[in-house]
Amino acid sequence: MSATPMTMTGITASCTRAGIVAQRARTARCPVVERRTLWRALEFARSLGFDHIWTQERMPPLPWDAVIEASNAPQLPAKALELVEPGGRVVYIGLAGTPSLIHTRALALTDVTAVGVLSASPGLPGTIDASAVVDPRPLVAATVTLEVLPAILAGTRPEGAGPGPKSHVAL
Repeated sequence: MSATPMTMTGITASCTRAGIVAQRARTARCPVVERRTLWRALEFARSLGFDHIWTQERMPPLPWDAVIEASNAPQLPAKALELVEPGGRVVYIGLAGTPSLIHTRALALTDVTAVGVLSASPGLPGTIDASAVVDPRPLVAATVTLEVLPAILAGTRPEGAGPGPKSHVAL
């Protein structure tokens, strides 16, 4: 990720991948503003040192040179396109469980560049290289056994879990 220090990067997020993306953007000296959908996610992002975080309802109108849409919410890809300044860039990471629609006329008429990435696999080498400056440990709430996994998938947090959104399974 290459950017000048003045680039405003917005991240729409409700999931773990946004935490890594935000940390990467911050190491590239991009001011990072996150819009989170869940209160717990807001508090967790603040615990990582991100101060400019809002829910969609409270987000102030700001100029965005780039928006990274890293949620799984079907309405946020269109919102990311709406937020970015003409000539800017939108990066879509992952997919929602239902189709996400964007207005291609808005994309073309504002000369926005849109890039989509389905999986993290192509970015793994860069992520590993960045591990010296991005600490992923706060994202992991707990390491659990395989026997505990069904309860976690049902929405129960493991006893003693930290604030992070991820659980790793020890095999």
